[in-house]
Amino acid sequence: MTQLTDVLILAGGLSHERAVSLRSGRRVADALTAVGVPVNVRDADAALLSVLAEQPPAAVFPCLHGALGEDGALREVLELLDLPYVGSRPDACRLAWAKPVAKAAVRAAGLATPPAVALPRETFRELGAAAVLDALVQRLGLPVFVKPTQGGSALGSSVVQEREQLPAAMVGCFAYGDTALVERFVDGTEVAVSVVDSGTGPLALPAVEVAPDSGMYDYASRYTAGTTEFFVPARLPDEVLDDIAAAALTAHRTLGLRDLSRTDFVVDHTGTPWFLEVNVAPGMTQTSLFPQAIAAAGLELGEVCRELLTVAVERHVRRGTAG
Repeated sequence: MTQLTDVLILAGGLSHERAVSLRSGRRVADALTAVGVPVNVRDADAALLSVLAEQPPAAVFPCLHGALGEDGALREVLELLDLPYVGSRPDACRLAWAKPVAKAAVRAAGLATPPAVALPRETFRELGAAAVLDALVQRLGLPVFVKPTQGGSALGSSVVQEREQLPAAMVGCFAYGDTALVERFVDGTEVAVSVVDSGTGPLALPAVEVAPDSGMYDYASRYTAGTTEFFVPARLPDEVLDDIAAAALTAHRTLGLRDLSRTDFVVDHTGTPWFLEVNVAPGMTQTSLFPQAIAAAGLELGEVCRELLTVAVERHVRRGTAG
C-alpha cells in the first residue's frame, strides 16, 4: 500500500466561499488524522508556492471552494510543480466551472437540463435592462432561477416568481459574478448525487434529498445546522434513484472528471432528473452533502479520502514512469 507520509490540505483562499472552505479542510484533516494519515492544513496565499517547492508534500488534497479551487487554476499550478493531487484535471475543472458550457455538454450526452440564457452585465448596460428582461421572460417564462455562471454555495442565486422581481435578482447575482445564468425554474425534489472513484471506476453514492425550511437551498440553508432536513437516500422510487445515479455518472464521465464530484438535480413530478450543475470540489463540512452520501453508503470519510490520496500518488508515479 502506498505510504502517505505527509499530506497537504489546501483550504481557505480569497473567494466568497472562504469560510466554507476552511471548515471543509478541517473536516478532511480530522477524518484523515483519525485513520493515521499525517496532514498539514494550509491556506492558499502568497507563500504557498515557495512552501510547495521547498517542502513538496506526498500529495495534496484541495478543499478550496470558489474560483481558485474549482476553475482549474490551482490544479494548473500543482501540475507545474509536478505534485500529485486529488481531483479533476485543470481542463475538466474549467469545463465544469462554466455552468452554461457544462449544461451544453451534458445535454449533448442526453441529460435533461433546464433551458437557460447567459447574460453578461454589459448586455444590460448597453441594450437597456428593461428590454433585455422583457425578452428573457418572453423566452423562458416565469418563474426562473437566477444564479452566477460561475460560483457555488448558492451565492447570488434566487428564484424569481414575478417580472418585477427580476431587476433585484440580477443585481444580487452580479454582486458575485459578471455573467448571470437565468434558467427556467423546474419545480420538484432537489437531490445531489456524489460520485467517487477509488481506483476501480466511478461509483454513484446514495442520492441526498434536501428539504430546506425556507423553501430554497441557499447559503444559510446549506451551512446553518437545523435549517434544512436531509433524506438519504432521497424519498423517490427506486427506478428514479437508479436514473439519477446513472445521470450523475454520465455527467462525471462527459465532463472528464476524476476522483470525486457532486452533481445537483431537481426531479420533477414525472420522475425526470434535470441537471443543474456539477461541483468538482464538494463541500466537506458537517452539513455538506458529500460526507452524508459517504456515510449512507456505509463508508468512512477518512478511509475514502485516504484511498483517493493513494490513487493520486499511484497515478503520479505511473505518469512519471511512462514519461
